[in-house]
Amino acid sequence: MSNQQQQVGYVVKQAQSLLRLRMEEALHPYALTVSQYSCLHRLLRDPGISAAALARATFMTRQSMNSMLQQLLERGLVDRPARPESGRALPTALTAAGADLLAAAQADVDGVEERMLSGLSPSELISLTHGLNACVKALGG
Repeated sequence: MSNQQQQVGYVVKQAQSLLRLRMEEALHPYALTVSQYSCLHRLLRDPGISAAALARATFMTRQSMNSMLQQLLERGLVDRPARPESGRALPTALTAAGADLLAAAQADVDGVEERMLSGLSPSELISLTHGLNACVKALGG
């Protein structure tokens, strides 16, 4: 592996770490972590998803997801039935309060992403997106 390839991996990790840090800062006023925000965001897109599927979609373990869902339940941001309608999975959905909090936080999270991408031209942004998607595909994601 060449030094340039090693450098690319380092820069991707550095960008990811700084993005997470800035997102945590933006979400602090809402008393949300990046993981909680990701969970709420996924529930908006996929209401009724199981905890196991939600964990996979947000890169968490099932155990961590169950703990986090309990916290979100206690805050009234998500809802789950006491018993599954069928099978074993308990579908999870955003409450109105969860949707409202997510909508309020979204503008700040969008601002972080806009700041991160502000130095790129439209064509550079397209190239970056294509390149990162190719990296994800190559690694089996």
